[in-house]
Amino acid sequence: MDHQNFAAGIADIEAAAKRLSGQLVPTRLMESESLNDRYNARIFFKPECLQRTGSFKFRGAYNRISQFTPEEKERGIVAFSSGNHAQGVASSARIFGIKAVIIMPSDAPQVKVDNTRSYGAEVVFFDRYTESRDVIAAPFIEERGMVLVPPYDDPSIIAGQGTIGLEIADEAKERGITLDDVFVPSGGGGLISGVSIAVKARSPQTRIWGVEPENFDDLRRSLVAGEIRSNETGYRSICDAILTAQPGDLTFPINRQNLAGGIAVSDIAVRKAMREAASHLKLVVEPGGSVGLAALASGEVDIKGKTVAVVLSGGNVDLDSFSKLIGS
Repeated sequence: MDHQNFAAGIADIEAAAKRLSGQLVPTRLMESESLNDRYNARIFFKPECLQRTGSFKFRGAYNRISQFTPEEKERGIVAFSSGNHAQGVASSARIFGIKAVIIMPSDAPQVKVDNTRSYGAEVVFFDRYTESRDVIAAPFIEERGMVLVPPYDDPSIIAGQGTIGLEIADEAKERGITLDDVFVPSGGGGLISGVSIAVKARSPQTRIWGVEPENFDDLRRSLVAGEIRSNETGYRSICDAILTAQPGDLTFPINRQNLAGGIAVSDIAVRKAMREAASHLKLVVEPGGSVGLAALASGEVDIKGKTVAVVLSGGNVDLDSFSKLIGS
């Protein structure tokens, strides 16, 4: 597969689902009567916070690494990540017996750092506000010959994440559910581009919405502009898992074609969503994983009387931080 000049399609997502067979924790759609009543809609949640390594990222990482040649396995893996991709890569690397170096921001949540190391990966830190992760990664690629497994801008990563969309659409069909809207967290766009390909292939009329934190809404602004837009620097958000500078070169054209639009949510709305998920679904969902639920309360999309799905993309948050975030 030419990883530079190829964007994933539905056949690639179906192939990824076969590779992942037997490796995944089943994350069947969940429903809360109280949340349905609150939003006057039928809402199905895809709890990827319960997935292996605590987020959806295992899917893409495993799909990419499972296709390594023997020579690539010998060279080892380098990846950069705030934590969820790190854990997906580290876990997959351990399954295949491959050395992994993960470049993580120095302010990554400790639980994500600890989990990444627990899978046997070496962690190298960088300052996400003053240093370039690409520059930090360069010696590992150029001098040590390690294979870069990127977080989102790779067709095998996109295809792996797209298996979530396949599962949502297939389970909806199996249960006789027609989805009007699907809300998906968006950082670099690997998850939402893969989900959008799969859902649109199975259910073309379903609208897909990308959800991002305020001031990190590069996808939303890029969709409006019709071309890639970057975020301004100097902002902060609790949604560490989905803070990216701009949409991916591979992911954005897919999202421009498939998405109905983008929604930006505040950190306050995210904290409320985390509390709702804990209270009504009994799930620990990290800030970045909760933005889809936060979007429902924003009112930007009228969901009254509709049937919608929300991807809860991850649950990797330490419990002290979690209790502080949902307690205020």
